[in-house]
Formats: sequence, structure tokens, C-alpha cells
Amino acid sequence: MKTLHFSININAPVEKVWNALWQDANYRKWTAVFHEGSYAESDWEEGSKILFLAPGGDGMFSMIEKKTPNKQMTFKHLGELKNGVKESKDWENARESYFLSEKDGGTELKVELDSVGEFEQYFSETFPKALQEVKNIAEN
Repeated sequence: MKTLHFSININAPVEKVWNALWQDANYRKWTAVFHEGSYAESDWEEGSKILFLAPGGDGMFSMIEKKTPNKQMTFKHLGELKNGVKESKDWENARESYFLSEKDGGTELKVELDSVGEFEQYFSETFPKALQEVKNIAEN
């Protein structure tokens, strides 16, 4: 597993960027870059389970490992869901972290993402597009 790093500067306060990331309607907009119709099911509290799902119900099952509002959200992936069945092979214990910090009157958003080999190129190409969508949501 390799950790990938992404960042973007957003001309909006951290609270607005946080909302762009995790408010349900906004989350659905920026994650559509990965798969149209993507959504999450969770109470969004630290320690809670979270499902990252595509319209057919396949996706990832994870937990919210750390949540510091307007600063950090870290997900610990536990495995994949395929046809409603939990599989915990390649993605087990992979982490996906979002860090927000004030910078030059706006927000710097940094993402660290553990990826298995076959997905590295996909995320390297797609994640910057998703972050651009987060920027568009937060700035408008």
C-alpha cells in the first residue's frame, strides 16, 4: 500500500470548506467525480461506522477514526462491500485523511490516501479533479 498526497488552496474559510466536504448534498457533488451517484451513510461522529457507496450498493465499509471539526477527518477503511457482502482484503486498515488549515486568508486542504497498487494511477488522476470540485463548492 502506498500513501498518496494531494492538496489545494481554496479561497474560503475553513468552515465553508468543511461544509463543502461533508454536508450530504455537497459530498455527493464532489464524489461524483469518482463515481456518479456516490454517497455516504453515517452519523458522521468519531468512532462511528461509515459506508461509502455507489448507487448499486457496492463500496467501502469504514470507521471515522478521527474527527476534529474544521481541522481533520480520518477514515480507517475496513474493507469492500460487493453485492452486499463485506470483504476485507486489499483495503483493510487503509486510511484516508483530510486536513484543513488557514492559509493566506483562505484554506489549504491536504489529503493523505492509502492506495493499493492497481488504484494509484486512478486516484492520482481523479483526486485533483475531486478537490477542484470541493474548491468550486466552497468558493461559490
